[in-house]
Amino acid sequence: MNRRISDVTRGHLSYFLHELKWRFPQSFREGATMANPTMEIISKVLEQSAKLVEEQVDAKLSKLSDMDEDELERLKERRLEALKKAQKQKQEWLSKGHGEYREISSEKDFFGEVKESKNVICHFYRNSTFRCKILDKHLAILAKKHVETKFIKLNAEKAPFLSERLRIKVIPTLALLIDGKTKDYVVGFSDLGNTDEFSTEMLEWRLGCADVINYSGNLMEPPTMTKRPGSKFTKVEKKTIRGRGYDSDSDSEDD
Repeated sequence: MNRRISDVTRGHLSYFLHELKWRFPQSFREGATMANPTMEIISKVLEQSAKLVEEQVDAKLSKLSDMDEDELERLKERRLEALKKAQKQKQEWLSKGHGEYREISSEKDFFGEVKESKNVICHFYRNSTFRCKILDKHLAILAKKHVETKFIKLNAEKAPFLSERLRIKVIPTLALLIDGKTKDYVVGFSDLGNTDEFSTEMLEWRLGCADVINYSGNLMEPPTMTKRPGSKFTKVEKKTIRGRGYDSDSDSEDD
């Protein structure tokens, strides 16, 4: 059966290469041989490239076709086992409240949530702060995408002890926790371009910089976005939040 699949694939590949070699370069040959020798060179390069692709694909197909049934069966079993393991892990996360962005009601709940999950993002918010609602929208999207991380929110005014312990001063603040310890903070929108119009991808990138989510993009630079006048990006670094009480990020900065 493997030999049959390889033969069919080779047949399709041969047809494609035939078209590439003889039809596409022919368009260059027509009127190009006498008028423009450079086009002849391009034609030959295309033919050589097509031949190289053919050889590489043929080598991979040969390797696959040389595998016996036992080897293919073992490969299939390993892939199936990996899928089962990933599914089991996902179900475990879901059972602990991952996969959704939800509110917890007390400081006691916070410690319980953090204890049972490796990666936790907690949004310390206040009902009267508009920027908290902006974060809510983005966090709800990311919670569904990054099931490996728990996304929760806590009203800072109902958690005075925890807010003081974590030195939460600016609202909104995201506390990023790994293995029960606070690794980083996202304070206000300074790391997100200092604008209410930052994208979900921008917040995702910032969280990825703290390793609190599995980020697959380029951590060396933030996602591209249209900057409005006055917008800027702040270098990502550890932050120390001092003092008591809460300053509203949306009140203290011009929008």
